[in-house]
Amino acid sequence: MTTHQELGTHQGFAAAVSDVATMIDRSVRLTRRNVDTLFVSILLPLLMMALFVYVFGGAIDTGTQYINYVVPGILLLTSGYGASNTAMAVADDMTTGMIDRLRSLPIRSFAVLTGHVTASVARNAVSTTVVVLAALAMGFRPNAGPVDWLAAIGLLLLYVVALSWLAAALGVIAKSVESASALSFFMLFLPYLSSAFVRTETMPAFLRPISEHQPITPVIEAVRGFLTGTPVGSNGWIALAWCVGLLVFSTTLASVLYRRRTAR
Repeated sequence: MTTHQELGTHQGFAAAVSDVATMIDRSVRLTRRNVDTLFVSILLPLLMMALFVYVFGGAIDTGTQYINYVVPGILLLTSGYGASNTAMAVADDMTTGMIDRLRSLPIRSFAVLTGHVTASVARNAVSTTVVVLAALAMGFRPNAGPVDWLAAIGLLLLYVVALSWLAAALGVIAKSVESASALSFFMLFLPYLSSAFVRTETMPAFLRPISEHQPITPVIEAVRGFLTGTPVGSNGWIALAWCVGLLVFSTTLASVLYRRRTAR
């Protein structure tokens, strides 16, 4: 026989799932209505890839075809563009009174940010697919088996989720949509200080330690290894540790900041 406590737990879980599903549906609808933002988040990485491959690629020696080298970095750059949109979407909710309206409804607080993060992951899935297809058309030739593809996709997914939660946290503390865009600028800039576009050993001595020991470099090197068949080495475990650590930090930070700001 089902006890009242078990029934209440079941109903509470079902209500939580319903709240999250509602917020996900809302965030996805907002994305579909804001077509220009989605278009730009796809177009910019494509332009960057074309710029580096066709303009700079001939002058950069990476020991392999440059497009095979640069695609993993472009994929992480794409994630940064998608995450910055998440920060602006959360900031828009926080500054336009939408959160106050949602607080008047029986909706759990964590569902709001979860909806934004899930929509971010969906946007990134679309943009990443477009970038990969464009790269294949431009001459990208991955040498990956099914297991390698699954490993690369899994690592990219973990990175996108972690980065999206960090973006949500930045959106919570931002005072405006514009400031959210400024706060998330480092998500777009950090890949340039990594091995995304050039080998780190070609950088100046003062910059090399930063590029070699920042979190994006091992993620790029691991994805590059999975897709091109080059040795991954310790980059896989280091990348996994960075992504898991960032995910734990970001979800905790976003939750704490959201509760503090909405408690006023």
